This record gives sequence, structure tokens and C-alpha cells, in this order.
Amino acid sequence: MKALFRLIGLGLLAGLALQLFFVARIAVMAVVDPESTAFQRSEAYLVARNTGALKWRQQWVPYDELPDTLKRAVIASEDASFAEHDGVDMEALEKAWDKNAKAEQRAAQSASRLAPAKAAVRPVKIVGGSTITQQLAKNLFLSGERTLLRKGQELVLTLLLEALLNKERILEIYLNNVEWGEGVFGAEAAAQHYYRKPAARLGAYEAARLAVMLPRPKYFETRPGSGYLASRAGTIVARMGGVELP
Repeated sequence: MKALFRLIGLGLLAGLALQLFFVARIAVMAVVDPESTAFQRSEAYLVARNTGALKWRQQWVPYDELPDTLKRAVIASEDASFAEHDGVDMEALEKAWDKNAKAEQRAAQSASRLAPAKAAVRPVKIVGGSTITQQLAKNLFLSGERTLLRKGQELVLTLLLEALLNKERILEIYLNNVEWGEGVFGAEAAAQHYYRKPAARLGAYEAARLAVMLPRPKYFETRPGSGYLASRAGTIVARMGGVELP
């Protein structure tokens, strides 16, 4: 029994040490730009393993030099309440849960109407409710696995980011590290890759198209003529005027 308690105690100490490590890392990010994220390193490794070449395009741009068009477009597309919430948007989460529940119900009803031998129902598309801060927390430190433990750690990291960094810094780190295609990370690399121009010269529609790509950048990278991409970008442009910047 003593050995069990000792093991539990060591596990708790290890967990506490890990959280203190994260606190220190995030505190340093207030003044030092992160060189890479866990997600970037993972993606670069996978690409290098599959192709034999390291693909990594990235160039840091300070917050004041990032175009307001892109800031507004990304907030409008990814997290409309970014300037107001404390890292977690409960209203967005509730809407996502409700939408997912309804989608699963429709899928179940559709399957029940089909004969068992013909029931080849497409998997339900799960809608997320993650904020920009949550996405940054995941990309900076965590793996892509989906477990309750990982989600719990994501929540802790999200709260730490909001407590130790201001909104401008969170958005700056996000825009400079987020994936915009295979080996394409950050706004400057994305602007050069897709439009052959600096991020500072992006127009409203160009910025909106980049913002719409974010949930599935590799998919849209191979489908530049996507009708959805064009239509959704137009919607984001219309919303950009009402976005509050940090």
C-alpha cells in the first residue's frame, strides 16, 4: 500500500512539475518569440519521413506589422468573441455541441431508413468550438490525440496563456505559427506562398481566403478554385468591419 501511495505521490509531483514548466515557457513567450511549436515539429517530421525533404517556410512578423485585414479576417472566421472571452467561449461550445448532436441524430435516422446491407452512412462531420487561444495552446505544446486528459491539459494551457499574455501577443504568436499549407507556417509565409506578396500588402478578400483555409489548410491548398472557399471568403469580408481588434 505504501508503494502505491508513493507512486501516486510521484505522479502528482511529476504533473505539478510539468505545469510549472508550462508556466515558465509561457511567461518567457511574453518577450521571446517561440522558435517552433509541437505541431510544427510533428508536421515537419511527417513530411520529411514521407518525402525525404524538410519543408518549413516561416518568417516572423511583429504584431504591429501584421495587416489589420488579416487580423480581422481570422477573428471573424475562427473566433468572433476573441477580444472578449477569457480563453474559452462557452456559447460557441454549446452551439457546437448542439450542432453535433443534431447531426448525429440525423445520421442515425438516415441509417435506420436504410436496409442493413446498404447502410453505408458517411461519418458525421464534427464541428469544433475552440477559440484562437485554445488552438494556440494545442499547437504550442500538445499532440494531436483526442483524450480527456489531453483536453484537460489544453484547458489549463489556455487559461495560462490568457493569464500570462495579453490578447495582442496571443494573436501575434498564433498568426506567426499557424499552419497554412504543407510546410507553410505563419502569415508571411502564407502570403508569399499563395499571393507572392508580403503579408502587409494583403487585401481584404485575400486575407479572408487565407482565414477560411485555416481549419483545413492542406485540403484547400490543393483546391484553389473551391467554390466554398470563394463563397465563405465573401461572407468573412462582410463580417470584418464589425470585428473588434485587441
